[in-house]
Amino acid sequence: MAAAPEVSLGSGPAGALEVTVAIPTYNRAGFLRQTLAGIARQQFPHDHFEVLVIDNNSRDDTAQVVAEFAAARPAPRYILEPRQGLDHARNRAIAEARGEILLFGDDDILVQPDWIAQMVAPLLAGPGRRIGAVGGEVIPVFPDGLPDWVRDWHGPLAFRADAGPIAAPRSPMGANLAFPRWVFAELGEFHTALDRAAGNYFSGGDSEMIRRVRTAGLEVWFAPAAAVQHQMPASRTTFRYAARHAFDSARSRVIDRAGQPGAAAYLASRLLANVAKTIGFVLLALANAILFRPGPAKRATVQAWRACGYLYQIPRSMAGRI
Repeated sequence: MAAAPEVSLGSGPAGALEVTVAIPTYNRAGFLRQTLAGIARQQFPHDHFEVLVIDNNSRDDTAQVVAEFAAARPAPRYILEPRQGLDHARNRAIAEARGEILLFGDDDILVQPDWIAQMVAPLLAGPGRRIGAVGGEVIPVFPDGLPDWVRDWHGPLAFRADAGPIAAPRSPMGANLAFPRWVFAELGEFHTALDRAAGNYFSGGDSEMIRRVRTAGLEVWFAPAAAVQHQMPASRTTFRYAARHAFDSARSRVIDRAGQPGAAAYLASRLLANVAKTIGFVLLALANAILFRPGPAKRATVQAWRACGYLYQIPRSMAGRI
């Protein structure tokens, strides 16, 4: 663990907190308990941050888990957000936050005691309004083991060895991402059409926000010392999950791209390219299945599903439908 950086506190408006830690959650009470335990051990001054748990209609004992930390300093504040979707939960956190910096973490991360300090140091030290976002390292861990056929798809971001700016197309992960509060006032909230919700694996609200930050001329930083471990249980390493995630991730990328300049020509070219990819990966999957190579067959099939996600969504987006 790197030494916690020196941070300058108390420079915001009178009575304002420096940091709001926001944890959106949905039906992962067991993992949430571990995340909140790590936050309770933070070395950051306790009277300079708050913790919000945004419950996005969980059916488990999420509320009871939050109540277990009533004696923590600070105690997490439980907020129910009935609109289903990760970005609805993130936007609710923005509305409820009192901090000048919003630090978003997933409900299944394991954090070091200096996590908050490492994540917010660039924003507290940076002069003026130059830095629009800071992403921390995200290290996937597999408590139930990692099948060989998905191993190549999981690893740390490793954008740079020291804290500093990163250029497009590199984008931090929403599992460990901080913004100054004024970014949302100037650029708007998260795009809920790219939402991950119950029944789908959409993604892209965080990367779309990062693109807006860069378009506004602001820097996006990476903080490798602010590393978190992102827990990936067995349910997220199955073929079913990988295929559905690939399909829905492709759809969300199309929805995001459809709102940008020059989208029509780009999407038309992607349509043709993914027809070829679908055919190629299906043939590759069949060849590996015939040769009794189940791992490569699964990988090729997942890649075919990703291409199918593009083929499904591109015509819908070009026709003006989600």
